[in-house]
Amino acid sequence: MNISVVGSGYVGLVSGTCFAEMGNHVTCVDIDPVKIEKLNKGIIPIFEPGLETMVLKNVKNKNLDFTTSLSDSILNAKIVFIAVGTPMGDDGSADLQYVLAVAKSIGESMTKEIVVVDKSTVPIGTADKVKATIQAELDKRGVAIDFHVVSNPEFLKEGAAIDDFMKPDRVVIGADSDYAIEVMKQLYSPFCRTHDRFITMDIRSAEMTKYAANTMLATKISFMNEIANICEKVGADANKVRIGIGSDKRIGYSFIYPGAGYGGSCFPKDVKALKKIAEENGYKASLIESVENVNNAQKLVIANKIVKRFGEDLTGKTFALWGLAFKPGTDDMREAPAIYVVKELEKRGAKVKAYDPKAIEEAQEYYLKDAKNITYFNSKYEVLKGADALILLTEWKEFRSPDFVEIQQQLKNPIIFDGRNQYNAFNLEKQGFEYFQIGK
Repeated sequence: MNISVVGSGYVGLVSGTCFAEMGNHVTCVDIDPVKIEKLNKGIIPIFEPGLETMVLKNVKNKNLDFTTSLSDSILNAKIVFIAVGTPMGDDGSADLQYVLAVAKSIGESMTKEIVVVDKSTVPIGTADKVKATIQAELDKRGVAIDFHVVSNPEFLKEGAAIDDFMKPDRVVIGADSDYAIEVMKQLYSPFCRTHDRFITMDIRSAEMTKYAANTMLATKISFMNEIANICEKVGADANKVRIGIGSDKRIGYSFIYPGAGYGGSCFPKDVKALKKIAEENGYKASLIESVENVNNAQKLVIANKIVKRFGEDLTGKTFALWGLAFKPGTDDMREAPAIYVVKELEKRGAKVKAYDPKAIEEAQEYYLKDAKNITYFNSKYEVLKGADALILLTEWKEFRSPDFVEIQQQLKNPIIFDGRNQYNAFNLEKQGFEYFQIGK
């Protein structure tokens, strides 16, 4: 099947590459000529385990190519995916200008019947706007061409996106056309061979499913962080409470680890957007608002612990930081707790020495480019030398079992602030560490 994927960012590149892996011919489109030039040279703009190998393989096999021309890409396409960004506006709503710009271009260029798929995370009702935009362009041209608009939300976890796409828990398709459903079923049949994971519904329900799923997961995170904060006040251990409630099959262990708050490209944006959607429809989403408020406060918990231990004035203090990305397995720093912690320390006069196996370039070029008192290193042990304490904010595997003797020798003071509850407090305190974690 010939497929066009418009938008070669995280979702578009992963989706297009995985479709190509199954033998489809996929053209990924982007308006950024520099990005397309790099992709054509085999330079992948994002870090995602397994993605580079799969891209290079499918380019070599001529199943995957890249272009800046949307009109050329849809000439022979049966399906056109819209996978462009929907950045958060000042009021928390999703900005649809890029989605509708693609829809307009499709209407200007299409010459035969196609299925247009919203893959971007979009507000409820967006498919109607896409349909109207395409139809308006066809009317301007004075042509009558059948087309079908489908909602197909993505459920990819950064750091495990290839596995998630190739072995999906579910494939959600929102459509009002039997033809579109059959086309999408044919496309996804290689991914759903062992179990029937193909779920069809109306378009608005599919659009809502993505927001509901991400907000549910964010709710679990904020709930556990709220419990952790209460545990600190009453003398309970949040890690033990987590085990106690996670053993209940109705709750489970996923997304109930206490920590420094959620970040990334999806949860913060989607929680805000769903709250805004509710407001626009006359409903106050009190629970969703609380989820966001708890998370915003949680990103400052580690900074607050540092201030409580060292005092408000941190002039002359240096802190070693392990982890910049919002989670392991990615270089994504969007809404990462590290951003907030570094800024809180810096404004109090502290210096930061940071290490992350993948996200240093992101920090330098984008998210912490204005930070004056941060230095980056290529080794987790390099950052420790002469630091007053170690802060851990991303649970990369290489941080799980470090050499604590080395840490103790390198730090001025054997102090660890753990924003991901990675270590055993009893063992560390027995070795002479001061150990601060979430929820204890």
